[in-house]
Amino acid sequence: MSDIKQQIFNELTALEEAASRLRGAAVVAGRQTDLEVAILTEQVKTLRDKNKRAGEMIDKSLTILKKLQ
Repeated sequence: MSDIKQQIFNELTALEEAASRLRGAAVVAGRQTDLEVAILTEQVKTLRDKNKRAGEMIDKSLTILKKLQ
C-alpha cells in the first residue's frame, strides 16, 4: 500500500512540475505577444505617417502640374 501511495505522490509531483512549466511558458508567450503587438502598432503608425506625407506630396505635385498647364 505504501508503494502505491508513493507512486501517486510521485505522479502528482510530476504533474505539478509540468503545470508549473506550462504556466511559465504561457507567461513568456504572453509577453512575446505583447511585444509583437507593440512592434506592429509602431510599424502601422509609421506607415500611416508616411502614407499621409506621400498623399500631401502628391496633392502638392498635382497643384504644381495644374499651374504649369
